[in-house]
Amino acid sequence: MIKRYKYSLALSLIILYLSLKNAEEFNRVQFLNIPHFDKFAHTCMYFALMSVVIYEKWKSALKISHVFLLALFPFLYGIIMEILQATITTTRSGSPYDVIFNTFGVLISIAAWKIIQRVYKEKLR
Repeated sequence: MIKRYKYSLALSLIILYLSLKNAEEFNRVQFLNIPHFDKFAHTCMYFALMSVVIYEKWKSALKISHVFLLALFPFLYGIIMEILQATITTTRSGSPYDVIFNTFGVLISIAAWKIIQRVYKEKLR
């Protein structure tokens, strides 16, 4: 099972590291000082995670209901990351807004999958 989801697991570990990393280290990077850049980063990370989850299941006939079921993983993972930030780190804090932007990234990925699926089916006709 680990082999089947190796990219999702790898990306999840990267997100775990970035989510729990000392916030002061991010402040050293100049372009990260853009207001609300972290919200963009949350959206991109969870867009990528959901996209990889979909990619790893691409060969099976995915229905939209299956995709929303798969979306529970990145959605719940994002909530867990925010709880961990609030409870085990000293330089980070959990935010419901981060959960919203994580979810937004997941939903954008699902929308992109639907568009790609529709275009792909049109080309096969």
